[in-house]
Amino acid sequence: MTATTTDHSRAVADGAHSHGIVPAGSRAERVTSFDLADIPVPSGREEEWRFSPVARLQPLFAEELSSDGVAVSVEPAPEVKVETVSRDDARLGTAGKPGDRTAVSAWNAVTEATVVTVPAEAVASDVTSVRIDGVSKDATAQHLLVHAERHSEAVVVIDHRGDALLNQTVEVVVDDGARLTVVSVQDWAGGAVHASAHRSTIGRDAKLKHVVVTFGGDVVRITPDATFTAPGGDVEMVGLYFADADQHQEHRLFVDHAVPSCKSRVTYKGALQGAGAHTVWVGDVLIQADAEDTDTYELNRNLVLTDGARADSVPNLEIETGEIAGAGHASATGRFDDEQLFYLMARGIPEIDARRLVVRGFFAELIDEIGVESVEQRLLASIEAELEKSMSVITGVPAAE
Repeated sequence: MTATTTDHSRAVADGAHSHGIVPAGSRAERVTSFDLADIPVPSGREEEWRFSPVARLQPLFAEELSSDGVAVSVEPAPEVKVETVSRDDARLGTAGKPGDRTAVSAWNAVTEATVVTVPAEAVASDVTSVRIDGVSKDATAQHLLVHAERHSEAVVVIDHRGDALLNQTVEVVVDDGARLTVVSVQDWAGGAVHASAHRSTIGRDAKLKHVVVTFGGDVVRITPDATFTAPGGDVEMVGLYFADADQHQEHRLFVDHAVPSCKSRVTYKGALQGAGAHTVWVGDVLIQADAEDTDTYELNRNLVLTDGARADSVPNLEIETGEIAGAGHASATGRFDDEQLFYLMARGIPEIDARRLVVRGFFAELIDEIGVESVEQRLLASIEAELEKSMSVITGVPAAE
């Protein structure tokens, strides 16, 4: 694809351009609190909300939210324990404080939580599946805690489907020496509105792979935070998203290197097509003064397939110590490469197949990294369906049902 690579990239229908953005103060200075009064309803002018359709998210800012809009079901691996607990359970809230209005509203409105625990030393023999189905359009709060105890290993897939107005908290606690993969799939129906705060802590010599896959919904806003609590931690954050006409998909990440000798890698890729399609990626990495020997890199790539779509991409890196192993970031947003398409078609490949090859190649590396075959196959099928829509716009022939 033809791309611009900058600290801040934006692509619109008439081409790609970029301009510098000065963050509104240190990311470390953001207010975090369990108290609703400390984090008011946003106007949309705030730095963390300036790309967001605040009016469409308005129902999720309320002080009172239902608990009936979604149904939660879990199919655990044999070694994994699942509980439903009340909101006063001492394990809740241990992965950090809410950092924006939807997050603090979700925390205060929830009445119970689902807790998935991988016991110490256990190695899960199968994937644990958490299914969240929308059953009504009542604005709803929901809370999930995934806890990998010391030296355990597991894969947990969180699967969102149906239609809902969901304000969600996902806490992830990875104890010393544990290995945990969490995959969150947003495969909502077209009218769903979903805000989800993912707050994670990574212990000594622990490894978290955090994967986000977003396709469906009207508005989806995912805010994953990861904080290292002891040396030797490793976090890999992977994201894939595909926005269609009038969809807003937003992913805002924060990696807090608060202790020495930890590693983070962030790689998000997205494609978008259709009038009004809008994707936002903001990646904040903070290397605190005590976090010597940090190794971090973040990357975002966006592929604009049709006119009328817009991608905003903002990587931010804040370093408070000079004693680091490495740190960097990159962002690129570009239109579909017509020369690449011509090259393939000149060798006898039909246009629809050529477009599939280009988009598959764009996503291929990250799809292979997910590590859950069922999710990978669903993702490939979703990409195929989106490409059918794209070809129907280009050719004027309706996509097959």
